[in-house]
Amino acid sequence: MSSLTEKDRPIVQLLLNTGTCPRCVLRFCSVGSQMLYRHPHKDLMKDLQEFLENSQEEEDTVCLDVADPPCKRIRLEHREGGADDVNHNGAIPRPPSADGGNAATESSAGKVCNVCLGILQDFCEADFVKKVCQKVNSADYQFTSFVFSVSLPPQLSVRERAAWLGVKQQMRNLGLPLAKDDIVQLKEAYKWIIHPQLSEELGVPADGKSLFEVSVVFAHPETEEECHFLATACPDCFKPAKNKQSVFTRMAVIKALEKIKEEDFLKHFPCPPSSPKNLCDALEIQCNNGAVFVAGRYNKYSRNLPQTPWIIDGERKLESSVEELISEHLMAEFKADSFNFSSSGREDVDVRTLGNGRPFAIELVNPRRIRFSAEEMKRLQQAINDSSDKIQVRDLQLVTRSAIGRMKEGEEEKTKTYSALIWTDKAIQREDIAFLDEIKELKLEQKTPLRVLHRRPLAVRCRLIHTMRSEYIDEHHFRLHLKTQAGTYIKEFVHGDFGRTKPNIGSLLNRTADILELDVESVDVDWPPTLAD
Repeated sequence: MSSLTEKDRPIVQLLLNTGTCPRCVLRFCSVGSQMLYRHPHKDLMKDLQEFLENSQEEEDTVCLDVADPPCKRIRLEHREGGADDVNHNGAIPRPPSADGGNAATESSAGKVCNVCLGILQDFCEADFVKKVCQKVNSADYQFTSFVFSVSLPPQLSVRERAAWLGVKQQMRNLGLPLAKDDIVQLKEAYKWIIHPQLSEELGVPADGKSLFEVSVVFAHPETEEECHFLATACPDCFKPAKNKQSVFTRMAVIKALEKIKEEDFLKHFPCPPSSPKNLCDALEIQCNNGAVFVAGRYNKYSRNLPQTPWIIDGERKLESSVEELISEHLMAEFKADSFNFSSSGREDVDVRTLGNGRPFAIELVNPRRIRFSAEEMKRLQQAINDSSDKIQVRDLQLVTRSAIGRMKEGEEEKTKTYSALIWTDKAIQREDIAFLDEIKELKLEQKTPLRVLHRRPLAVRCRLIHTMRSEYIDEHHFRLHLKTQAGTYIKEFVHGDFGRTKPNIGSLLNRTADILELDVESVDVDWPPTLAD
């Protein structure tokens, strides 16, 4: 049970006289009972009126919870000011009021609150809650809980500061302290009121750790008008940004309020604040589900398919890609807004990926559907495989964000195996290439290849060829199987890239060599987990 005490009377009187709603009055009186804020607006106003009308001789405290008996009498501590500031029964003298409690009630009733701009009035009512829930339900999301967030107009911070300064001055005159941290935050009070209503309507609990977010963005037409004095006083706090419609963002206003001197604030803004001309507007009601992550391995069988869309100077070069062939099915099933594709390395457009395939992960952004059984994931994998003969996927599964890190961990320390079809200008015999099989841990120095220099920085990279195994085909062709450190440029190791990779197959054989075909035979990353067929 929470109550107002006699020392709260000047705060209640002052704020109601200046047009503050009853819930904001409770906030400034540091009332921390969530249940009290959920009482109907009219009931709270009636309780505050009774509090003001109540005779100090009868009791020192008045409970706002009308369902409970009155609170026990609380002895008010004497202040440093001594007995001159208290009356004969120990009560703090009331601040003068020209019209009394009834006038204060009338000034607040039916008006937009001068502190919260109506947030704790109209936007706490059942009609608004139903509007929010209709938006959520029409968006067709899967969720088992929700987290509620709210974006408030920037000038609410200004009005909150003005109300606090007004109340602080009143309390200072009475010799009572009031710290800004004692005030219940508007967002906190709003969530106390709105959470149970949303939970009841949506049928799921509110959970601060939920991945499903329901957010409301409030705006107010008088924001720039009310914040303009801050831009004059603290111009360095308000810098135009390309993606911002107004310089008066919440963070900029807060920064300016921290910087402006109290006396300068009091010169430019009424304290407590005057009543606004307009109510807040719920500009947007948005829903967003946390990302879902899908991982697997892919095989690429085409020599004319890039891993990601191949676009040069705005022009698309090939009609599809590995990324798109996989993601289009996931996007459709998860009903996501967008996706982000990543993999353990990449192959060139003309290189196949064979064996167990290359590990990949796809982040699906804001998915409507998030729950898939193992059987459903198998069917989704089959649908991807049936849609194209250029790729196949395996081990398709849902994973966590943190698990994706395993795909990138120690990437350069991992090994990869390749099969390269090599041509030589001079005729070769079996014995000419046999020595390659004996070479172990061959150290290379590779300058950034000319073919990727436009997108990668110039550097010399040291790489290892762990083992090689040659297969003679004819006088000008042989196949070379290599096990290498990840990140090795295999094509350049074969032809030398005009001497930018040393040593290379050409220099080892003392003749010109070039690569005709390249296949990735394995990517030795033990992730994602292998699934049973």
